[in-house]
Amino acid sequence: MFYYLLKYVLLGPLLRLVFRPRIEGLQHVPSSGAAIVAGNHLSFSDHFLMPAVLKRRITFLAKAEYFTGPGIKGRLTAFFFHSAGQIPVDRSGKDAGQAAIREGLGVLSKGELLGIYPEGTRSHDGRLYKGKVGVAVMALKAGVPVIPCAMIGTFEAQPPGKKIPRVHPVMIRFGAPLDFSRYAGMENEKAILRAVTDEIMYSILSLSEQEYVDQYAAVAKAEEAERKAEDRRRFPKIR
Repeated sequence: MFYYLLKYVLLGPLLRLVFRPRIEGLQHVPSSGAAIVAGNHLSFSDHFLMPAVLKRRITFLAKAEYFTGPGIKGRLTAFFFHSAGQIPVDRSGKDAGQAAIREGLGVLSKGELLGIYPEGTRSHDGRLYKGKVGVAVMALKAGVPVIPCAMIGTFEAQPPGKKIPRVHPVMIRFGAPLDFSRYAGMENEKAILRAVTDEIMYSILSLSEQEYVDQYAAVAKAEEAERKAEDRRRFPKIR
């Protein structure tokens, strides 16, 4: 109930008024039945802008840190994310991927829309990074189509570290559903999962026109953080 209050009364109208997002390909999102909407992830705002323009409810897998903050602020944040259709997933540990897949399949089994960011984390530089194969596992196990989606302009509106978005034109593009029924029963074959994931990422890339990096975003972030730390060690600021 609170999801629709946010969507139609509290948050959705405000987002549409501020960002005035242009939408393309909305007809590709099925009006009923289970499906995965797989998108690029450029900004914290992505979690709210896409649901604001969709006619159906969509559930996202979100990092557990959004739900575990301390104090009143943490509880309010957790309530907000739950109400906004987010499911917490612990991304730490070796079983993190299986937990995300289990939660995602639960959403799909109810005939609902599942939103997922195959990159696994927000892009830190606006480029599109290599997708993780969890999206392929869920698509093949559930036997559902995948609708590619591109968020354009949200990185400029709210880049990493910026708490309050700036007003910037935003475009949301949905592509034609991808059918992977030809791979039914092959969700345990690594080469198939990689091929399916790469096809999804290529479709997102075609919509977003980003620069593509054949590397996982989390690895690229860690390498950049290490480079910055090394620069600070080598060139300390002169006081």
